Amino acid sequence: MASVRTYGNLDVAVRSDTSDVGEGPVFDPRTGRLVWVDIYGCAVHEDDLATGGQTVTRLDTMIGAVAPRAERDGFAAAVAEGFGLITDGALELVDPVLPEPSLRMNDGKVDSRGRFWAGSNHLEFAAGQGRLHRWDGASPSVVVADGLVLPNGLGWNAEDTVFYLADSYANLLYSAPYEPESGELGPLEVLVRTEGSGVPDGLAVDTDGCFWVAMHGGREVRRYDPAGRVVGVVPVPVLQPTSCAFDRDGRLYITSARNGLSARELTDHPLSGSVFVLDTDTTGVPVQPFRG
Repeated sequence: MASVRTYGNLDVAVRSDTSDVGEGPVFDPRTGRLVWVDIYGCAVHEDDLATGGQTVTRLDTMIGAVAPRAERDGFAAAVAEGFGLITDGALELVDPVLPEPSLRMNDGKVDSRGRFWAGSNHLEFAAGQGRLHRWDGASPSVVVADGLVLPNGLGWNAEDTVFYLADSYANLLYSAPYEPESGELGPLEVLVRTEGSGVPDGLAVDTDGCFWVAMHGGREVRRYDPAGRVVGVVPVPVLQPTSCAFDRDGRLYITSARNGLSARELTDHPLSGSVFVLDTDTTGVPVQPFRG
């Protein structure tokens, strides 16, 4: 049985008492800034962690995730209606793959070849309505997997041979064989049926072969090894950690949410909605910018 390490010394990286559902943290290689979204707040946050400076871009639609662009300004975005591009603070909806008002895009990430992957879900989290999409920016997106509930955190191992996916309200963590050149997945296989409080939300993969999963409602981030065993736990001083991302030096940044908490819960957990940082003894698998 694998031993479980408890990680401490968590600090506040970005204090916020206004973000509703902080999600999708990613580092922008063009600026070095930490970028994250507020899904229900319809906002993109860009934080200069050295100076404390912040830029907030507000949209007219829910936004699940953004990705810095490789060769152009702005961001690729997974929004309620599909995939688009944010330039100079304005959203251009490029791939309206979700015209149904009952659906929206959720968390997303870019693969090693610069393609944007994102999950979509029913607003009421109806079983079987969740799908996983892949978009290269040059052609319409494709559905890579369906029949899910709330496809959420995703990532790839350092060798680019295994894909990980969290399905939150199914309490499942999947893995699948992955072919990086084509972007094709093998069958999704259940790696973990999560137990205890909270549901698996966003995740980040490290170069030691493990992956870190924010447990929404569980007050912690868990580190799993490739066999699906918990090998580390990061206690978080909020009820709803949502996702995590590594910087280039191995610090783990953890977003959180205020949505749905009572006045008493917010009083007891005043940092809800903030971003936290943890020094680790590993590094993250690099996340590439969007090539489109």
